[in-house]
Amino acid sequence: MAENIGLARGLTNYGDAGFSLYLRRSFAKSMGYSDEMLSRPVVGIADSKSGFNNCHRHFPELIEAVKRGVLAAGGLPIEFPTVSLGEVFLSPTSMMFRNLMAMDVEEMIRAQPMDAVVLVGGCDKTVPAQLMGAASADLPAVQLLAGPMMPTSFHGERLGACTDCRRFWALHRAGKVDQAGISEVEGNLATTAGTCAVMGTASTMASIAEALGMALPGSAAIPAVHADRLRAAEASGRRAVELAHKPIRPSQVITANSVENALRVLLAIGGSTNAIVHLTAIAGRAGLRVDLDRLNELSDSTPVLVDLKPTGQHYMSDLYAAGGVGAVLRELRPLLHLDCLTVTGETLGERLAHEEGAWVDRAVVRPLAEPLEKVGGLVALFGSLAPNGAILKRSAADPKLFEKEGRAVVFTSLDDLAARVDDPALDVAPEDFMVLQNAGPKSGYAMPEAGYLPIPAKLARAGLKDMVRISDARMSGTAYGTIVLHVSPEAAVGGPLALVKNGDRIRLSVKSRRIDLVVPEAELAQRKATWRAPVAAPARGYARLYMEHVLQAEDGCDFDFLRKT
Repeated sequence: MAENIGLARGLTNYGDAGFSLYLRRSFAKSMGYSDEMLSRPVVGIADSKSGFNNCHRHFPELIEAVKRGVLAAGGLPIEFPTVSLGEVFLSPTSMMFRNLMAMDVEEMIRAQPMDAVVLVGGCDKTVPAQLMGAASADLPAVQLLAGPMMPTSFHGERLGACTDCRRFWALHRAGKVDQAGISEVEGNLATTAGTCAVMGTASTMASIAEALGMALPGSAAIPAVHADRLRAAEASGRRAVELAHKPIRPSQVITANSVENALRVLLAIGGSTNAIVHLTAIAGRAGLRVDLDRLNELSDSTPVLVDLKPTGQHYMSDLYAAGGVGAVLRELRPLLHLDCLTVTGETLGERLAHEEGAWVDRAVVRPLAEPLEKVGGLVALFGSLAPNGAILKRSAADPKLFEKEGRAVVFTSLDDLAARVDDPALDVAPEDFMVLQNAGPKSGYAMPEAGYLPIPAKLARAGLKDMVRISDARMSGTAYGTIVLHVSPEAAVGGPLALVKNGDRIRLSVKSRRIDLVVPEAELAQRKATWRAPVAAPARGYARLYMEHVLQAEDGCDFDFLRKT
């Protein structure tokens, strides 16, 4: 066996390489492998399933299909576990642990003998973490997505996690759905394996993985429970063996041009704001930067083409039936860098040429010349309140609120928000700007999806559907509203957001790409002089590592020592 293939890779150090290989093969044989199997290239299968991750409950079957593909192509499949990030099961938020999972994936790829790896993931932070780790390890890798849930029929309408979750909860808060009704809805929102059924963060990151060229063509939108998902798994295993023989590394796939292609797709699908943070982190592992000014240039020249919730009407299963991400890429072809290499060994242009003439459902994916919206779904804002940038999902917002000045109603923390937002005595009006401080990366809350501030109960009951909300937090890709997120620098490090007080005036201009705090500089300097950090660094463990090294949103909230320089 060649020294750098299969089990001979990266030998455990006992001071005697021959003994190390002999011992490794002895222990491998205790698992019943034959000499023929142990002579094959090894394909690692990074398994992110967990009993705390509902999105991944179908992974045993999916991984068996990967193994089938690896074996058929002459490789030896060996699965290994990694950290799993179940979005709704982690406290304070899964975002805190994305970098931990990325480190786990990277180090296990490096430390264990494998010639290529299939990354099996789907839940929101899982795919970013796997791509970050794979980019840093730079071993040939194929991303296999979990796939979205199927929507459910309920009382004459289709429901799917999680935009419909938020819609019904808003109705419940407004007193229009009682406790019995919300309990019934609860059992009908998420009824199959897979990720959220809409264009939330998980589906957005799946689409980005395919657009980057790290996932096989046509694989992003296949529903989790569809037989094609298993066929994609088998094909991913086969391709990983081919990559073991003729390597294409993530560094060859994740390039400045492929990242720009991914941004175009993100804008065209009306994707999640979270994808900006995650794609920035992935790019950073390859030594690349996502520039927010460039994002605005791309957004102004990339129309929204996909009619999916939360900004449209359809679900991910509809996108798959309509032609998938490939249909979007073909429409965007004049705007894309077609020479980008993919894990298949083809360029993006070659892939799209093979798909010429494929059927597309135009109710779901619009032609480039007849878009849903003429400009992209996301914009970056700058100004005195967000010197380093903030993000607004304009495709999910109310355009009537885009050019507006309002009075700040300030909540100093998530606990403060929870305590006062539904107080009948809260001094708030529809034209006000709700401001949440201290919910960013270093806040102690680790930048949760709390930017979707609830409409105060008394306004919700009066029928208000939207108002301007501003924070250094994130929001779910399944949410909607005129919400300014990722304000940087965050409040917890003393950014301008920390200095906002009740009654201050804030000016929003989407047209000018600005968010400004209309307070004299002398007053702000006086406030800054008395500002104190809201939380102390944790004493120990991963929480301390996180607090000491996490970067701001414009750097993807990665750790400073993990980005490639």
